[in-house]
Amino acid sequence: MESPRTRALQAAVELLGTEGLRSLTHARIDDRAGLPKGSTSNYFRTRAALLTGVSDWLADVDLQAVGPAFRPTTAAEFVDAMCWLFDLVTRVNRVQTTARLVLFLEGSHDAELRKSLSRGRAALEAGATAALAGLGAPDPVVAAQAVAAMSEGLILHRIARHDDVDPRPAYELIARAVIPVAG
Repeated sequence: MESPRTRALQAAVELLGTEGLRSLTHARIDDRAGLPKGSTSNYFRTRAALLTGVSDWLADVDLQAVGPAFRPTTAAEFVDAMCWLFDLVTRVNRVQTTARLVLFLEGSHDAELRKSLSRGRAALEAGATAALAGLGAPDPVVAAQAVAAMSEGLILHRIARHDDVDPRPAYELIARAVIPVAG
C-alpha cells in the first residue's frame, strides 16, 4: 500500500494529466486519493509547494523507470531505447507526461517550479550524456541536448495533437549525426 503522501501525488498527477491545472486543489486531491480532508495540505502547505512536489516526484518516477533501462552499447540500441522511451512517455505514461507538460507551462512564470523541472531535465540529460559518451559522441553534452530537444518536440506533438508519427526515422537521423560510425 502506498503512503498517503504518494497517494496524494499520484492523485495530483491524475488530475493534472486528465483535467488540467484548474482541477488541482488540495480538496480534490484528497477526494481523488481517498484521503481524509486536509491530508494533502499537511504535505504541501501551498499550491506552489504542491506543484513543486509533483514535479520532483515525477522526475523521481521517471529516473527509476528509465535509468536502469538506458544502457545502449550501439547506435541501433540507442535508437531502440529512445523509441521505447518515447512510447513509454506518450502511451503507457501519457497521463504523467500530460501532467508534466501542464507543469512546464506553469513553470514559465513560477521560478521555483522552473527549478524543479530543470532538475528533472538535468538528471535525464545526464543519463543521455553518459550513454552518448559511451557510444563515442564527440560532444556528448550537446548531443544529449539535441536529443532532448527533439524528443520534447515529438512528445509535445504526440500528446497535444494526438500525432501518431513514428519517431524512429527522427532518432535514426540524430543518431547518425551524433554517433560516429565504427571504422
